[in-house]
Amino acid sequence: MTILGLSTCDTTKLALKTLTQKGIEARLRDIRAEPLSDQEIDRIVMEFGDRAVNKQSTTYRSFSAFLRESEPEAQIKAQAAVMKRPVITDGTTWTLGWTPETEARWS
Repeated sequence: MTILGLSTCDTTKLALKTLTQKGIEARLRDIRAEPLSDQEIDRIVMEFGDRAVNKQSTTYRSFSAFLRESEPEAQIKAQAAVMKRPVITDGTTWTLGWTPETEARWS
């Protein structure tokens, strides 16, 4: 299982810690250190649409008006930190964010 996020993101760290404590083997992939490929970005947007972008983030608010009106793929390619985190996948199933429902899905 791979957790896509930022190593500095509290929510991402909580997801990794919780899964590890439950005995689930998970690897954190820091998307700043290991950028997402175009295919990965396309898959994330296909799975989650506009929800893939955290529109409450400081990063999103710093975008130009043009970029804020762009497609989610362009926004994530421009600045990966704008992606809502974490994205968790086992290669087949994909989840976005860390909620009690997401935790239950992976437990």
